[in-house]
Amino acid sequence: MTAQKGKDLLIRASDGAGGYVAVAGLRARQIAFNAEAVDVTNADSAGRWRELLAGAGMRRASISGSGVFRDGASDARLRQAFFDGAIDAYQVVVPSFGTIEGLFQITSLEYRGDHAGEVTFDMALDSAGPLGFTAL
Repeated sequence: MTAQKGKDLLIRASDGAGGYVAVAGLRARQIAFNAEAVDVTNADSAGRWRELLAGAGMRRASISGSGVFRDGASDARLRQAFFDGAIDAYQVVVPSFGTIEGLFQITSLEYRGDHAGEVTFDMALDSAGPLGFTAL
C-alpha cells in the first residue's frame, strides 16, 4: 500500500435511513483496536514464562476525532446521539485498505474555543458489538 492522505480517512455516522453521512469538520481522526489478554500462567508453566489463553478476553475498538465545529446536520446528529446515550452504526473508511463498520456509542464530546480562534470539538466513541470489515 502506498502513502495515503490523512484527510481521506473518513468517519461516517448512520443517517437513520440505511445510509451514512461523513462527520463534518474533522481535521484529525483515528480508530484503535484493543484486546485484553487472559493470563493462565501457573506453577507448571515452562520456565515460569507467562502463558496466554488464545481466543479469550474482550476485544474493542475506539474511534476518536477532532475538528472545527460547523453546526451542521452531522454536528447536530452527534450531539443528540451523545445526549440520548444512543448506540448507532458508524463506518471508518481507511483508504486503500477497507471499511470498518459496527455499532458505537459516543463516550465523550467536548467543545472548546480560543478568544481569537474558531470553536473546535473532540469526540470519542467505543464499540458496542462486533465489527465488520470490507476490504477495498
